Order: sequence, then structure tokens, then C-alpha cells
Amino acid sequence: MIKQQLSQKQQQKLSPLQIQQIKLLELTGLEIEDRINRELEENPALEERADTASEKQEDDPLSEFEQEDNISQEDMMLGDYRSEDDIPDYKLQQSYSTEKTSREEIPYFESESFQDFLLDQLHLKNLSEEKMKLGEYLIGNIDENGYIRREPEVILDDLLFQYGWEISVSTIQEVLHVIHEMDPPGVGAANLRECLLIQLKRKERTKIRTYAIRILEHYFDAFSNKQYDRILRSLNINEEDLKEVVKEITLLNPKPGNTWESDMDSKMAQITPDFYVEAVNGELIFSMQEQSIPELRVNKEYSDMLTTYSNVKEKQNPRKAEAFEFAKQKVDSAKWFIDAIKQRNITLRKTMETIIQIQRDFFLTGEESNLKPMILKDVSERCGYDKSTVSRVSNSKYVQTNFGVYPLKYFFSEAMVNDEGEEISTREIKAILKSCIEEEDKSKPLTDDLLVKDLKIKGYDVARRTVAKYREQLNIPVARLRKEI
Repeated sequence: MIKQQLSQKQQQKLSPLQIQQIKLLELTGLEIEDRINRELEENPALEERADTASEKQEDDPLSEFEQEDNISQEDMMLGDYRSEDDIPDYKLQQSYSTEKTSREEIPYFESESFQDFLLDQLHLKNLSEEKMKLGEYLIGNIDENGYIRREPEVILDDLLFQYGWEISVSTIQEVLHVIHEMDPPGVGAANLRECLLIQLKRKERTKIRTYAIRILEHYFDAFSNKQYDRILRSLNINEEDLKEVVKEITLLNPKPGNTWESDMDSKMAQITPDFYVEAVNGELIFSMQEQSIPELRVNKEYSDMLTTYSNVKEKQNPRKAEAFEFAKQKVDSAKWFIDAIKQRNITLRKTMETIIQIQRDFFLTGEESNLKPMILKDVSERCGYDKSTVSRVSNSKYVQTNFGVYPLKYFFSEAMVNDEGEEISTREIKAILKSCIEEEDKSKPLTDDLLVKDLKIKGYDVARRTVAKYREQLNIPVARLRKEI
């Protein structure tokens, strides 16, 4: 049975401007610049503001008051759309210097790729047409680290099903051997062990390198786990020779593909700070990266178009009414975008100023131990924004200080209480933990239990599982893998 009912419920929906602000807030400085350029291309009602205000003032003989008297009633009615021409203040104007520092960008130049470099070497080899095609296919399977991690049998099946090539495993291995002779040494290996062996065998043979080859061939797992006692007993060598062997192997390149950056993203990968905090004579000077963002305004022609088609009689003409709606839609969209950019910069500035207030001691000294416990809630309560907004601001944003460039997430950490009852940052404990490990006797590295005791002596009561967690976050291996001869 079909029934018709009325129900009343309350829902919260974001306006188009709010949605746009949220999306823009998550973008980095370079991404926002790209976003503005795309908006300029897509919306003809949006344009860059030319820096001609001073020229107009010099050329116009009318005084400021005379110009104001010439504003028509029609202009006042359309002031809602033209206001953006006169108030290009979405860019925050706070400055601490009369001179603007110009930051030149290094132009990008794309050279030949890693695969092209290998193909050039392959084409110099005296190979049959079949082996040449196979070599090109294998080079196409080399990953960014320089490895071919697929078994010959799997490659054989793919060639058969995809291309109908009937090639033997021995032929694949023969072409792989040709690739192993190419530069950089170790390229085309199936795993780390083979990669290191290829590099060693291409060098002049010495006693130490002979030992190194034997260790990698027969005791690779023991070497990886630093079970040096087992290796000493098995090979019947002394500790000095083993030290030289370890040194020889550690000087090899475990990722030969990384020596040649073929990917544009990896070449272009560089951190562009969104904020700058400079410590000068005990004072902090804060500024934001402008990122060459152009000043925006609503296109005057579209404002004039609204004036032309605002007459009620003229809008009775279907074509003129359609033109009016089109112009109004584009102008509204331009206004929304300009307001969103303005609000984004206000939010970024206010949030960063709050972080500076909380972490003032760190920005002045650069000492990690001066970092105070700070979570999203702390910043949110001070600056008045929601925690989700603070989270979006801190995501993928960087600040340049006197002591280096840091991601904003670096300044967030949980709080712990030391023996004196003071709140300290977990980052401070990590710094002390790292210091303990750096100062340990490498022949007898400290276990997690011993690290707990060391921290306890220094006034930090931390559980063993917490020490293990912090050690892993610092990318420090267990004591057994830190052992040196």
C-alpha cells in the first residue's frame, strides 16, 4: 500500500563556497598556484589584476573626491560584483621588510630516461633480432631501483600469451646476463644478493673481495642478520679481514636504478616552504610564501555585460536573458573563488601564528628538546578553528626556519609526564632515545630493556613496548642488527 507522508528533519549542507574553501585549504603552495591558473583558463570572468593603480592615478586629472562623485546609481547596484576590482586583498599584506626577497626557481630540463640509457647500451650489443626484442622487453620490466623482480618462467609465460613468442628460459637468462654487463653495475638483478654479487664480480679480484663473494653466495642470511660469529667460524678468517669484507660490501650500491633519476616527479621533487619563520635577535619574523600567485579580480567586460542585460525589458529577449544568466553565473563563480582564496590565506596565517606561539622556544633555538606537547585540539582552541581545519592546514605544508625546513606535522606530538611531574613532548623522549643509541658501544648495542633503564636514569619512565615503538618510528633496527665488529 502506497502512502504519502510529510516529515521534517534538519540537515546540514555545505555551501559551494565552503566546499571550495575546504578543497583549497588542503592544497600546497605549488598546487594552489596550478589551481588558480586552471581557474583563470576555465572562467573568462576571472582575470589577473594588472599592477596599474599608480599609473591610473597619475593619468587621471580628477581628484579622489571628484572620481567618487562620478559613481552612478547603476554602479552602486552592481557594486556586489565590482567590489572585487577595488579590494584585491585576498593576499595577506603583512610584511616585515621594505624589500621583497626574490626567490628564483631553477628551470627544469628533461634528459634521457633511465630506460633510454639502457636501451642505448643494448643497441650497441651484437644480438640477434629475437634477443634484441627480448632485451627491450626486459629493460621495460626494470623497476625504479634497477631490479627485474620477475622469475624467468613468469616472463616466459607472459611473452607466450601476450606476444606469442616461444622463447626458452635459457635464452632469457642469456639476455639477462647481457643486461647485467651494462651500467650502472648491478642493474637487472632479481634481488639484493644478486645485485651485490654482480657489482663485486665486475671489480678486480682481491682476497677481501673473494671473501665477500663467498659470504654473499653461501652466508647471505647470516650476513644480513649480522651473525658475524657464525661467518668467522665457517670461513676461518680473522676479525680484521671480516671488517674489511663488511666495509667492501657496504660500499656497494643496493639500488643501482636510483643513480639515474628518470622520473620527472623525482627530479622535480623539492620542498617549497609555505611559511617562513626567521629568528632575529630573540624575535620571530613570520611571513608566508606568495608562490607567485597573481592578484585576481572580476573581468570588467563581464561586469559591463551584467549592466547591459540588467534591464527588465531587455531580459524578455530569450537570447539576452540567456547571456545575462551566463554572465551572472561566471561572475558569481569568480567571486566565490576569490573569496575562497582570501579565506584560505587567512586560515593558513592564523593557524601558523598559533603554532609559532606554542612552539616559540623551538623556533628560537632549533632544539628538539624545546618542542612542547601539542595536538590538534591545542591549536584548534587557540585559533578558533575546528580540528579538521587545523589538520588540513598541517597536511603537506612546510615551514622554513633558521635551522632547516620542517613539515607542520613535525610540531605535533603527544604529552608525557617525567619524574618531576612536568609535561614533556614524546618527541623529546625520541631525541633522548636516539642519543642513547648513537652513543652506545656498537660491539655491544643496547637492547630495548637496557634502553628503558637508561631513560629511567635520565628521568623518563617509559615502558619497554613504548621504547620499541619509538625506536621503530625512528627507523632504528633492533640491537642485534646494530651490532658491528
